[in-house]
Amino acid sequence: MSIKKIPETIRQLYEIVDELEASFPGRKFTPDGHMVGSIGEVLASYYYGIILSPASTSVHDGVSLNGTKVQIKATQGKNIGIRSCPDYLLVLYIKRDGSFEEVYNGPGEIVWNQASKMQNNGQRAISTSKLKNIMKEAHSDSRISRIAF
Repeated sequence: MSIKKIPETIRQLYEIVDELEASFPGRKFTPDGHMVGSIGEVLASYYYGIILSPASTSVHDGVSLNGTKVQIKATQGKNIGIRSCPDYLLVLYIKRDGSFEEVYNGPGEIVWNQASKMQNNGQRAISTSKLKNIMKEAHSDSRISRIAF
């Protein structure tokens, strides 16, 4: 599958989600977990030139073109969870139409220091709205440049 087909594939996925939810009122069929994470990693690889590490690599999901270790998070919700302090963090919000929005692109330590206390699941949560505010404060020269549009 070509990277260019991902938006259409995601739109089709949500058509199926809508059909399932209409057929089973009260049940949610939101795509999440590994699937959304993997979609985010593939998008980050293509659009930011990140060289991905093997799946389930601890802390960092890949390396940027300048050699920076990067943790990639993708969400369709209002929060993300992080288990440890990454060198660098890229957070993408995957939209129902298959496009994405950059929520955070900057040093991981800033986010780690502002995330919640460690929860029972071993993660520290932070909202996407807070991430957007943190990114406004981060220097634009510390961001990973997008290489494809």
